[in-house]
Amino acid sequence: MQNMDGISVAAKAEKPTRQRAVLVAVLLITLLVAYLDRVNISVLVADNAFLADMGIENDPKSMGLLMTLFLIAYGFANVLLAPLGDIIGPRKAMVISILLWTLSVIIGGLATTFAIMLIGRIILGVGEGMHWPMQSSFVKKWFPPNERGKANAVWLIGLTAGPMMAMPFFTWIIAHFGWRTSFFVLAFLGMIPLALLWFCVTDHPRDNKRVNAAELAMIERPLKEEAEMEARMKTGTMARKFGSFCFDYRFWLLTLSYACIASLWWGTMAWLPSYFKSSRGFSWSTTGALSSLPYVIATASVFLFGHLGDKTGRRAPFVAASHLLAATGIFFGANVMDNLSAAIVLSIGVGSLAMGLPASWVLLQRMVPGNCVGAGAGMMNGIANAGSAFVPWIIGLFIASTGSYMGGLMFLVGIGVLGCACMTILSLQQY
Repeated sequence: MQNMDGISVAAKAEKPTRQRAVLVAVLLITLLVAYLDRVNISVLVADNAFLADMGIENDPKSMGLLMTLFLIAYGFANVLLAPLGDIIGPRKAMVISILLWTLSVIIGGLATTFAIMLIGRIILGVGEGMHWPMQSSFVKKWFPPNERGKANAVWLIGLTAGPMMAMPFFTWIIAHFGWRTSFFVLAFLGMIPLALLWFCVTDHPRDNKRVNAAELAMIERPLKEEAEMEARMKTGTMARKFGSFCFDYRFWLLTLSYACIASLWWGTMAWLPSYFKSSRGFSWSTTGALSSLPYVIATASVFLFGHLGDKTGRRAPFVAASHLLAATGIFFGANVMDNLSAAIVLSIGVGSLAMGLPASWVLLQRMVPGNCVGAGAGMMNGIANAGSAFVPWIIGLFIASTGSYMGGLMFLVGIGVLGCACMTILSLQQY
């Protein structure tokens, strides 16, 4: 029996299950492990034994190339492979991704030459590039619009908590067991999200036996309304699907802003441990602790501002503020003379980037119809990361040509100002 709003009486009487909370926890764990895989190389470029074994001592350009080639492969995979999730489902696509990145870290642990290490980084980029859009696809399918800010904030914590844990964790492993062990530990950790995805997750809530009628009604009614609105946009053919957002300048402002976030994120992640150790003179153990500080701040910020975005209904102002604070923190962090004060100010700047992460993905999920959100997410994330791919290498060029990190840091400040300008335009349009 159903009432007038189409929800069964039984569904209203029972207490809703919380399987969508389980889903978002699995997404968090998956991204957490993915970021551990990405970040270990940032610690390794500050390890003399690794640099000697790879033959790249005193070669900042080659050090930057380790992150740049990963990001190039990652960016292309986002764009070219993201539609695979819309075809075979996000669950199967994510499982393939994890198998690829597990293969990549095994190659990294066995690598005897710099060329083999680069091959492993490229495979990692392909695997993780396919994975990222699936996170957004799951949120679109499982959460009503008014819950997506919090849902995005939860899984995006992996983006900040991964580096937060990785920096001290890998410095400890490398100091006690050597750099190769860090790769084999990552291969083992990859089995955790693989098992969780296979046994605990389905592509749609209706397919999940643990979801009861009450929770299903809470999810499906607003999704049905959203789907009806999207259907009026006539996004049936592939060309129309892409055209529904590709010809919207606001989508490109968002993509440029996200490219600026990615540039700041990868630029600082690739070089922060090396900067603290080489330029600021901190010890190996202190470097690990200080390198995690930006991500401690980011982890707190991502959930707080994801929640505030849902409360206010506005997202663009949070993204604009994140760019401005990042640029300000990096500028003053580079120019403060006291080493500890510089590390703290710079960390606050980098951590502020997280303010804009949940908001950016909610804006994407608002602009892109549900039947092509995987493709839209892949396009935005792919273009952003491909565009930011050369930033670690460019910073390496600054270091190699000037012997200083200052030029690279000021380059990042300019990127933050550009991102702030993009999101100010959307803020004025009440996004």
